[in-house]
Amino acid sequence: MNDQLILEAGRVKDGTRALVTGGGSGIGQSIAAALKSAGAGVLVCDADPSTNPDFVVDIVEEAAVERMFIDIEEQLGGLDVLVNNVGIAGPAGLVDEISTEDFDRVLDVNVGGTFRVTSRAVPLLRASGGGLIVNVASTAGISPRPHLSWYNASKGWMISATKSMAVELAPKGIRVNAIAPVAGETPLLKSFLGEDTPERRKKFLATIPIGRFSTPEDMGNAACFLCSNEASMITGTILEVDGGRCI
Repeated sequence: MNDQLILEAGRVKDGTRALVTGGGSGIGQSIAAALKSAGAGVLVCDADPSTNPDFVVDIVEEAAVERMFIDIEEQLGGLDVLVNNVGIAGPAGLVDEISTEDFDRVLDVNVGGTFRVTSRAVPLLRASGGGLIVNVASTAGISPRPHLSWYNASKGWMISATKSMAVELAPKGIRVNAIAPVAGETPLLKSFLGEDTPERRKKFLATIPIGRFSTPEDMGNAACFLCSNEASMITGTILEVDGGRCI
């Protein structure tokens, strides 16, 4: 691993270049902020222009992803850190209630989007002499919740893909890890609960031993740790940031 590409004692080496997908709000925004605070040069992409990302990109569109990476190479000259954060839950419902359109959208964003971005980023990481990939999975891929089967499956895929990529890319000096957040105060919370009511919040909180929802800052700190020198021997790990829910 090229030591110039990783965090050390809470700081990044000069010249570290990072891309955070879905970084306009929620967990992605917090991860981008944490990396910036540590000294990285961070570019953010998001499909929502109102979040003021560096790139307005829907990662289901291959041509848009290609244009983004052309711009990244022009602006940064390469890439050292990729955070695959983009993800959608889709509507809650029984397996036989979900439409083909909703199924396709969840898989195309969560699985296909990660594929499109990662396959384009890996050559840049290799060219940099090594680098880091942090994927945002979910406790839903470890301890699935009812009524979100296809979202759960997409996050199970993310976990398997993380481990597979870690084995494949380790000889190239690229570490690949994931964080698995529990539900928290993000735009996806309503999808996880089905309906955001005090009763449903209380019921869900009863499954988290620490007794609170996660925050985007929890995820930013965890992702930053995985990008740090202190984590230089860690690859293929799914870090459960869940207050004990998956125990």
